[in-house]
Amino acid sequence: MSAADKPPQAHAALEVETWVERDGQWLHRLLRRNLRLAPTEADDIVQETWLRVLRAPPRDIAHPRAFLSRIALNLFRDGRRRERLRREKQHLLAANDSVVTCPQGLHEQEADRLLEQVIGDLPEPLRDVFVLSRFRKMTNHDIARHLGISVKTVEWRIGKAVEQCMTKLLG
Repeated sequence: MSAADKPPQAHAALEVETWVERDGQWLHRLLRRNLRLAPTEADDIVQETWLRVLRAPPRDIAHPRAFLSRIALNLFRDGRRRERLRREKQHLLAANDSVVTCPQGLHEQEADRLLEQVIGDLPEPLRDVFVLSRFRKMTNHDIARHLGISVKTVEWRIGKAVEQCMTKLLG
C-alpha cells in the first residue's frame, strides 16, 4: 500500500511518530527542568500529551514545540487542580470526625457520596456559590461578577452553605 492509499489516520499517526522521535525527549527534559517534576510524573504528562495529539492530530502547526509545551502545561495544571480538590475534600471530611469515625466506618467512596449529597441538597443559590468558591477556586469578586451579585452576597451565601453542610454532616 502506497502512502497515497493509506487512510488519513495512518498519515496522522506517522506524522505524530516522527514528531515524537524529534521532540519527545525535549518535552520530557522541559517538564523535568522547568516544572521540577519527578521522572515518572514527567513520563505520564508526556504520554498524555502525545495521546491528545494523536486523538486530534493538528494541521499546519507553525510552532510545534510551543504547541506541545502548552498541552503539557495544561495537563500539569489540570493534575495539580485535581490533586488540590482531592486534598480539600479529604480536609473537609477530616474536619468532621463523626463522618470519618462513625460506627459504620464510612469508606472513602461512601464519604464522597455523602459529601456530594450534602452539597447537592443545598439550595441552588448557596450551592452555586459554594461550588464556584471551593471547587472552581474562583475568588469572591469573580463569583460576584460571574453571577451578577454583590461580593457581600457571595460571602453570606458561602457562610450559609458551610454552616448547612456542617450541620448535616455533624447532625
